[in-house]
Amino acid sequence: MAYVAGFVAAVPAANKEAYRKHAADAVSLFKELGATRMVEAWGDDVPDGEVTDFKGAVKAKQDEVIVFSWLEYPTKAAADAANEKMMSDPRMKEMGATMPFDSQRMIFGGFTPIVDESAEGKMGYVDGSLVPVPAGNKDVYGDMAAKQAAILKEFGATRVVEAWGDDVPDGEVTDYRGAVKATGDEKVVYGWIEWPSKEARDEGWKKVFADPRMYPDTSTYDNQRRVYGGFAPIVDA
Repeated sequence: MAYVAGFVAAVPAANKEAYRKHAADAVSLFKELGATRMVEAWGDDVPDGEVTDFKGAVKAKQDEVIVFSWLEYPTKAAADAANEKMMSDPRMKEMGATMPFDSQRMIFGGFTPIVDESAEGKMGYVDGSLVPVPAGNKDVYGDMAAKQAAILKEFGATRVVEAWGDDVPDGEVTDYRGAVKATGDEKVVYGWIEWPSKEARDEGWKKVFADPRMYPDTSTYDNQRRVYGGFAPIVDA
């Protein structure tokens, strides 16, 4: 994978199956247009935050659940070509007319992976995150994230991805910068951690939090504005 299109949406809890079917029906179209993988993950352990959180990011209502999803592409060029085709494909317009959620509050953007570390095992659970990082700290953040990815894999994670904001548009209602209250030259990092199960994730995090290697000597970003949560995959194809 060389490029990611990342999305966050608020979906009425009652529409879970309708959303899953809508997404599953779209897999073949997105792959036809150039995507190599599509994941849709349903909010399971999405906490309220003191400064930022996923619910605030998409202005979620009380009866709505957060969905964290992404498309993987082999290159940015492939992603750009797919986006061009989507603009004129009538099937995309049909999909847009039947979305079982408020698409105006969905946030989206394009990201270039700076860390992509994999281990053996399938994904049964995923932790998703959004982080504001000063543009000048890109290399330092990437080095830190790579070291932490190795520790996460040691304790059970099967994949760790950190993707740097590349094409992250401002939105009229919601957007990624607003989600993390980004300021000045800060970039948004879209990341996720794949685990074989929720149980493995819970056990893994206990070990991760207790490991002093996870805590760098210097801070490269404002962790108080990190947005994070746990999600159960409903589509992975």
